[in-house]
Amino acid sequence: MYEAVIERLFFAGYKPGARSVDFERDEIIRAAGELELDAAKNLGDLVYSFKYRRPLPENIRATAPEGEEWRLVNVGRARYRFVLGNTFLVIPDKMLFEIKIPDATPGIIARYALSDEQALLAKLRYNRLIDIFTGVACYSLQNHLRTSVRVEDEARETMQIETDEMYIGIDRRGAHYVFPVQAKGGSDKIAVQQIEQDLLLCRQRFSELICTPIAAQFMSDDLIALYSFDEVDGKVRKMNERHYRLVPKDEISDEEIRSYRERREEGS
Repeated sequence: MYEAVIERLFFAGYKPGARSVDFERDEIIRAAGELELDAAKNLGDLVYSFKYRRPLPENIRATAPEGEEWRLVNVGRARYRFVLGNTFLVIPDKMLFEIKIPDATPGIIARYALSDEQALLAKLRYNRLIDIFTGVACYSLQNHLRTSVRVEDEARETMQIETDEMYIGIDRRGAHYVFPVQAKGGSDKIAVQQIEQDLLLCRQRFSELICTPIAAQFMSDDLIALYSFDEVDGKVRKMNERHYRLVPKDEISDEEIRSYRERREEGS
């Protein structure tokens, strides 16, 4: 239902070459009626599901010029807009130095993990990669956290969101952190909307903690890219990126261990 309604809203106002398409809350109800569908009880959830949780339908995406994408934004009370902008996907830097980590994943877990995403989350957990990446002692609070948050506009509606795993951390000064983690396996890409969703979750559910959204992605079976993000001037920015290769302990040479020590002493 959501896809049919959002397509009706877009193409009702779209003209070739347009860079924005506006619609209002009442039009959601009207579009659902024209399609003989029941209107969503929470109308904001329809909008915000495409804003944060799921891609726009292919018919809409196909109208965007190469290198750009349509996104949904709020432009006032119960008023929304499709806007064209640059495509923002988190892509690993292939030139980045790889850090070898002794693989501590139990063999039985590696054997029976049911999906790339599940395998990735398990490897993060068993190898303490979130701790290593952040320099903070971290503890898994919950995986596949599903909850509702309040939409930050004048309508004050709620929407359902999901985060792949939530970590809580504490540093040597006693400061508390929250690390929402988005994990992607295979050819899946991390979209900036998912990071925006996690920032919104942190602001409303963990406002007293230091929030650092993290994304994890398999580059290969044993090579994992980790990214951290922050919000700067209202926009998501990548703050850090590291690549960790999980290897048997005897594949890390004494020379490599010395080089890691020297890099630490140099402050790199």
